[in-house]
Amino acid sequence: MSENKKDRLYKAAAVGSALIVWQIAAMILNHAILLASPISVFTRLVEVIFEEGFLAHIWFSLYRIGKGFLLGLVLGTVLAVVAGRFPAVETLIFPYMVTIKTVPVASFIVIALIWLSSKELSVFISFLIVLPVIYNNILAGLKSIDPKMQEMAEVFRMSWSKRLLYIYIPHLKSFIISACSVAIGLAWKSGVAAEIIGIPDGSLGEVLYEAKVYLNTTDLLAWTVVIVFVSVLFEKVFMYLLRKSFEYHENRNIDGGII
Repeated sequence: MSENKKDRLYKAAAVGSALIVWQIAAMILNHAILLASPISVFTRLVEVIFEEGFLAHIWFSLYRIGKGFLLGLVLGTVLAVVAGRFPAVETLIFPYMVTIKTVPVASFIVIALIWLSSKELSVFISFLIVLPVIYNNILAGLKSIDPKMQEMAEVFRMSWSKRLLYIYIPHLKSFIISACSVAIGLAWKSGVAAEIIGIPDGSLGEVLYEAKVYLNTTDLLAWTVVIVFVSVLFEKVFMYLLRKSFEYHENRNIDGGII
């Protein structure tokens, strides 16, 4: 048996054992409000999928959280490039990035509710949480580039576009992939938290809030499974496209040469 198959088998066994522990715990407590059983959650999950408005709830949150993530990715990349080029900009940005990283998400959510409508809250919060993750990772990658590579580029008088294609992007690949993988999870966690507090109509956060108000643990866990599935799917699709874009770029480099 190959290592990949063994790894998948072990992970499947771990998931199965976790479900068994969950079921045993639910049977011991014997109270659906405290802990619903995995069987009841799965049954409710199937019902939820066929309810009217199911896809609308998913699209509402997916669109806004995805938008916040992409905004954070773009601005974080731009700021990192500028800060890497001009140290004074890095010093100027430093207190803002530290503040975003250290202040609790709930504080930003409450403050943002004063400025924004509840419908746009998850966009802003996702963007805010993603920004320092992308910025710090890409800036670290830029700082780790071998100075000799940059000297070589100066000697051969490489244009900025060629430096970007043949030096910066290949070196930053691992930093970007790592940053995006972490940032997507944080975007979903913070974005849904913002929806739970802001309670915009039609959001995934709204259905979680309603389940909490009515002490409906089964609904709460069923919708949580939906959120986990959608966030993982979003991450898998985005990371696949990101890796494919890097592979395409690498193939072009091989075919086209450097100078």
